[in-house]
Amino acid sequence: MKKLILTLSIAAISFGAFSQTNQIKVGIKAGLTLPTISANGGANAFDGPEPPDYKMNPSFYIGGIVDFPVSSFFSIQPGVTLLNKGAKYGNRYNLGGEIYHYDGKVNLMYLEIPVNGIFAIEVGKGKVLLGGGPYYGMAISGRNKFESTITVNGSTTTTSGDRKLEFGSDKDFQKDDYGVNLLGGFELDNGLNIHVGYGIGFRTITGGNRNFYQEKNNVLSVGFGFSL
Repeated sequence: MKKLILTLSIAAISFGAFSQTNQIKVGIKAGLTLPTISANGGANAFDGPEPPDYKMNPSFYIGGIVDFPVSSFFSIQPGVTLLNKGAKYGNRYNLGGEIYHYDGKVNLMYLEIPVNGIFAIEVGKGKVLLGGGPYYGMAISGRNKFESTITVNGSTTTTSGDRKLEFGSDKDFQKDDYGVNLLGGFELDNGLNIHVGYGIGFRTITGGNRNFYQEKNNVLSVGFGFSL
């Protein structure tokens, strides 16, 4: 995946250098993310508990892009984005008469490098934008805020915490993430634009200390941008 993104970035620069009729543009973007985590894996005596019930955890993103035109209606856009992924979660299960209930929120901050191909269709005083492409992300920080209760023989004990997450093959989560982005939007002739996106993670981000199920990032986003 890293080699693919590097190759596409070099290709984008080459296309931009040879473009005679279109101007290379730079832009900024920011907005709302609605990330969640998809989890797979069943519980049995050997592989541990069921995955948590993950839900969207609203957060933010901010970044920049460089638009290298290939033709009058197609361009390649590498960029850099700082965005928060993760999810809210909860679960409840009965283990030998002991009732466990827990919920919380995982925040995973990534520095992400997307390389997208964008089709621009002229409509009135602007352009409809459609496209997508691969991304590579690197986790730079993370926290897990949680509250859990254990009920035994009618007596309930509650605990809560806020823990800094560790990244690595044998830690809480993997450091690398990669997948594809799907994009759409509308850009005015003055460079202002509104856009929506959906990132689909291919990488299993679950760390080695929780290897009884697999988790992947998914991120819905909406925001505004400006290019010149």
